[in-house]
Amino acid sequence: MPEAMTQQTQGGFLLAKIHQVGGRIFARLLREYGVDQLNPAQGRIMFVLWQEDGIPIKELAKRTQLDKSTLTSMLDRLEHTGLVRRVASTLDRRTILLHRTRKDRDLEDLYVRVSGEMTRIWYKGFRDTRVKRFEADLQRILDNLTEHERGL
Repeated sequence: MPEAMTQQTQGGFLLAKIHQVGGRIFARLLREYGVDQLNPAQGRIMFVLWQEDGIPIKELAKRTQLDKSTLTSMLDRLEHTGLVRRVASTLDRRTILLHRTRKDRDLEDLYVRVSGEMTRIWYKGFRDTRVKRFEADLQRILDNLTEHERGL
């Protein structure tokens, strides 16, 4: 263990606080931009679909790292509001694919603008090289936690 870690560290505590405060700010920005159909967690689902439409639910769960029950209830709400639709795969009927809707496409531009504003808030005062290093460190932490959760 590195010497700096022999003392009590606060990384997890700070990340939890950042998540809470950031979530409140992001929700407020969504309201200010008139995006009231999505909360930040649902936006994470839509963000994945904006990158690749028509993916299996299992893949969406992997990319969002949401557990199945949470994801299912969120998809129910998104489907009820007309932002996604579930379609059985023509290759494997057991596989359900998630597709975007026309209504969702109208929200994407606004959501992307809100995300850009949030990114500016997050990284205010950071240089590009520091942002890249910070995100690489966060990815490493996420990888460590994911491996541990899987028992690797």
